[in-house]
Amino acid sequence: MADGKHRCVWCGTDPLYRAYHDTEWGVPLHDERALFEFLVLEGAQAGLSWLTVLKKREGYRRAFLDFDAERVARFGEADVARLLADPGIVRNRLKIAAAIGNARATLNIRETFGGLDDYFWRFVDGRPIQNAWPDVGRVPARTPLSDTISKDLQRRGFKFVGSTIIYAHMQATGMVNDHTVGCFRHGELGG
Repeated sequence: MADGKHRCVWCGTDPLYRAYHDTEWGVPLHDERALFEFLVLEGAQAGLSWLTVLKKREGYRRAFLDFDAERVARFGEADVARLLADPGIVRNRLKIAAAIGNARATLNIRETFGGLDDYFWRFVDGRPIQNAWPDVGRVPARTPLSDTISKDLQRRGFKFVGSTIIYAHMQATGMVNDHTVGCFRHGELGG
């Protein structure tokens, strides 16, 4: 690499993708809004590239009121129509409906567990799982743990939370360190 740092190959050379890899991906996240944001964004990614969603991230922040779950949970049909016309986000009716429904389900998670932070991190005893993958080809798309979390979320009314989406959420929010061992971030994040 031009800066002398070895990175996970998936981030390529796009500056936005690289910045996301270098500063966010795999960093343990305990912020309620940010955890909800990643839940919405990972769901929006289904069938698309993560870079496509990253490029629309600011549009999502604007459209979904900085991921304030309480406000998003109150969205109605007029909001759905507004979102379907917004080129700053992925304009898919099912994904938009899922984001709104997931905001409502998030409020229920708060009542039961105190918040998304307590809910998600209890699955890993509050500590990131440290993996040591030699190359990106070995990194799984899902695991038995992501299967368990996915099923539990679905039981609680969440949508677009299949096991692959939940594993991506776990990676993004630092519940699991899946930086490859040659990547400079692997060691920085405890690997």
